[in-house]
Amino acid sequence: MKVEEIRLIAKQKGVLPGHLKKVDLIHRVQVQEGNFDCFGSAVDGVCSQWDCLWRADCLGMATKKKA
Repeated sequence: MKVEEIRLIAKQKGVLPGHLKKVDLIHRVQVQEGNFDCFGSAVDGVCSQWDCLWRADCLGMATKKKA
């Protein structure tokens, strides 16, 4: 997901995006939603948060970290 899309989602959820980096912005949105701020912390492509809006990006980051 592109940062512009994330900024829009953040605003819709009452989070002011400011100049936050993608990961930090997603963490704030996760907390606002009442979820764990775990984006980017999946280990070996394992994540138990099946309904997470950020799941695909998060798991993609885990793959990139291994490469």
